Amino acid sequence: QVQLVESGGGLVQPGGSLRLSCAASGSIVSINAMGWYRQAPGKERELVASITSDGWPIYANSVKGRSTISRDNAKNTVYLEMNSLKAEDTAVYYCNAHVSVRALGSSLYWGQGTQVTVSS
Repeated sequence: QVQLVESGGGLVQPGGSLRLSCAASGSIVSINAMGWYRQAPGKERELVASITSDGWPIYANSVKGRSTISRDNAKNTVYLEMNSLKAEDTAVYYCNAHVSVRALGSSLYWGQGTQVTVSS
């Protein structure tokens, strides 16, 4: 029905930057909020940032001021740019989206995750 595919993860040096992308595809009628979560080993999944359909962002305190979430509604894609990366940003990053699907209504969908490792 709906697939979310993340890209852009990898190994980054401390202080570096990265840009994650997440594209939604399928029988999409509309997409409401989209967001990024992360899960570090041994920890619970936590919100990194989210963005409403009209572009209003919310950031976790841990990334506020060094991250930017954005979206391209024409491409059904959400982005996360992170700067000044720290070792504690190391995690698997997941995107999600509240998607309205033809004949099925609205549901929350998740991507498969992309690994971000911050290390020298």
